[in-house]
Amino acid sequence: MSSFRIGHGYDIHRTVKGRALVLGGVTFDCDFGLEGHSDADALTHAICDALLGAAALPDIGHFFPNTDPRWKGADSQLLLQRVVAALHERGWKPANLDASLIAERPKIAPRLAEMKAALARSTGLPVDCIGLKATTNEGSDDIGRGLAIAAHAVALIERL
Repeated sequence: MSSFRIGHGYDIHRTVKGRALVLGGVTFDCDFGLEGHSDADALTHAICDALLGAAALPDIGHFFPNTDPRWKGADSQLLLQRVVAALHERGWKPANLDASLIAERPKIAPRLAEMKAALARSTGLPVDCIGLKATTNEGSDDIGRGLAIAAHAVALIERL
C-alpha cells in the first residue's frame, strides 16, 4: 500500500444577502454571504472533500449532513479539524494542500495569507505546505455574474 494518496474536492454555494461571507476561515467585509447549512465556507468544504477523498472516505455531507441541526451555522474550520482527526484515526495525516477559489468579488488576493494561516491552524500543516489561489470566471456563468462562489482543492495525505 502506498504511503501517499491524493484526493480532489469541489464545492459551490450561491450568494445570498444578509449572511456573513466566510472563505478559508476568514470573514470578509461584504454585502453578501454564501447559502448553506453551516457557515457555507466553500473553500474549506472543498478542502475537506479532498482530504476525505484521499483517504477513500465518504464526502463531507456524509459526516456533517445538512439535515442534522448540530451543523446549522457550524464553523467550517471545526469541520476541517474533525476531518483531520478522522484521517488520524485511520493512520493518515495531511501532507500538502492546493486550492483555487473562483469568485468575481470580493477581492480575495489581499486575504490569501490570512486564509492560509487559518487553514494551517485547522490542519496542523505548515503554511508553506498550503497553496492557495484566487481567480474569476471572467463574467461567465453564475460565478461570473456574482451569483455563486466555487472552490477546487487537491490534498496529498501520508501515512502517520
